[in-house]
Amino acid sequence: MPPNKPDYADLERLMRQAVAGDAHAYERLLLALTQRLRPFFSARLQNGAADAEDLVQDTLIAMHERRSSYNPAQPFAAWVYAIARYKLIDHLRRQRVRLHIPIDDVEGLFADERTDAGDAARDVAALLDQLPEQQRTALRLTKLAEQSTRDAAAASGMSETSIRVNAHRGLKRLIAFVRRSETP
Repeated sequence: MPPNKPDYADLERLMRQAVAGDAHAYERLLLALTQRLRPFFSARLQNGAADAEDLVQDTLIAMHERRSSYNPAQPFAAWVYAIARYKLIDHLRRQRVRLHIPIDDVEGLFADERTDAGDAARDVAALLDQLPEQQRTALRLTKLAEQSTRDAAAASGMSETSIRVNAHRGLKRLIAFVRRSETP
């Protein structure tokens, strides 16, 4: 890792500066994100570097197109991860590959952040805290703790149907939160 590589807090600051029109900050942000996105995609693709590089470029282009819609009140890691995840899913659909990409995988995008490794997890927790209690519980048990619907129902006191419905509604609401922060 280069000694002056921006940490997570620096990335958020660079994004805010970029949105305010600082071209140098934007250039540093894109370079730092490229260093994080490349291994993120490479680890999830079977045919490696060429596709990963395309996905990095697709993600940075999508960020560029939506950067004015970035809401600094929303977690930056979750915003970037959502864009990268959608690009990966689109790519895998085109390749007709089925792959489960867990919602808590946002830490993989910032895995080399030793001092701020918890920031991405805190961002996800902050998003989850915006959900109603039952949806938050269902998502934490089934997606973050990877429990079966049966085990999550037993742990929460909800029925299996209620766990499925609340997890589905919670995911839809989280996607809406992220999309609202992306659109003008």
